[in-house]
Amino acid sequence: MAKKKGNRIIIRLKSTESGHFYLTEKNRKNDPSRLELRKYDPFLRRHVLYREEK
Repeated sequence: MAKKKGNRIIIRLKSTESGHFYLTEKNRKNDPSRLELRKYDPFLRRHVLYREEK
């Protein structure tokens, strides 16, 4: 039997102002749309908007 595909997937959050990115997981049932979070960017040394990449 084939294994069922899980609800949690690994996503990449990329900074809108630099090339920095974070890897994290999200639940595709609870968050079907793309994530946008304000996180710390160590290149710029301040909080900026991070968007989910494909």
